[in-house]
Amino acid sequence: MNLLIRDALPGDIPEILSIYSEYVLHSNYTFEYDVPTIEKFTERFLNITALFPWIVCEIDGKVRGYAYGSRAFERIAYQWDADVTVYIEKDFHGLGIAKRLYQVLHHFLKEQGYYNLYAVITAINLPSIGFHRSVGYNDIGLFHKTGYKRGEWLDVLWMEKQLRTNYGVPEAPVSYKSLDKCMTAEVFREGSREA
Repeated sequence: MNLLIRDALPGDIPEILSIYSEYVLHSNYTFEYDVPTIEKFTERFLNITALFPWIVCEIDGKVRGYAYGSRAFERIAYQWDADVTVYIEKDFHGLGIAKRLYQVLHHFLKEQGYYNLYAVITAINLPSIGFHRSVGYNDIGLFHKTGYKRGEWLDVLWMEKQLRTNYGVPEAPVSYKSLDKCMTAEVFREGSREA
């Protein structure tokens, strides 16, 4: 298996959207009802990647999973918090792809200056909850019957991971695009190596 972790590119959007569409159409793991159009998804991608990393796992030349960070909250005092997202193609679960993606994503988000990461997970998604706990996320709140999809009311679990423990006066986070390219290339190489 030839595995590569790398930056997502606009040309990857159809493959990324194909992975995501399966979750939209056949699960309650995302609260979107309809698959976004390629135009809307491209706009989402460009808005997120203006500041945050969006990375993919390519196996044998095809995107099989992706992860990205995004703004957790709107107010300026929350600027050191990021939301994280990961999706893996169904047939590639259990291969450690999500863990590799998160190791790389967490490294980049810490380098950017983020302190706290949040994952918002449908409470029936036990595999995702277990995975997030295994990589250091802790439960912080359960929102009861907060979403309705596919004929049922759904609870949502909020989880958090602290990237930094020194809570002095922080500098504002920097854009992902401003990170040192040699450092990011090395992180991608490490993430792509066989476990």
